[in-house]
Amino acid sequence: MYVTPEQIQAANKANVEALLAVANAQFAAFEKLANIQASAVKSAFEDSVANTRALLGAKDVQEFVTLQNSFTQPAIEKAIAYSKSVYEVATEANAELSKVAERRVAEWNENFVTLLDKVSKNAPAGSDVAVAAVKSMLAAANSAYDNLTKVAKQATEIAEANVAAATETVKGLAKPKKAA
Repeated sequence: MYVTPEQIQAANKANVEALLAVANAQFAAFEKLANIQASAVKSAFEDSVANTRALLGAKDVQEFVTLQNSFTQPAIEKAIAYSKSVYEVATEANAELSKVAERRVAEWNENFVTLLDKVSKNAPAGSDVAVAAVKSMLAAANSAYDNLTKVAKQATEIAEANVAAATETVKGLAKPKKAA
């Protein structure tokens, strides 16, 4: 059983495609994060300028303190929105990288099974047991990988639910309390 130049070329092409897919996913995530960061900095600057102007226009200490307190809620909401946006980008990037990894594992399994079938056809008599054992181990490994993937997806869903609950809790705590 020999490896042909075409097989080497196909393997190299698959590896380059996987590398490019990972690079594209990472670049897209970095680009989104940069846009989020730029928007946050611009918004913070604009808010700072507006808040400073409002404070400079205060007529007395009471109005000054009231204005300062009124700036808190929007700032907290923007911080929550920023954190949520960053988390969403990270989640999207993770999902994309997981897809790439799953495709590579599926391709590797397919290639390995094909190679195993070719080897078993040319193998000496009596090697059926060894080939069956290797196929059984591969099936067990695939099953374990599938289970691990399912657990990881469930953990991600739980984390997303916890982030959403925490966000709502912080929003509730940040709301100004009305005087009794």
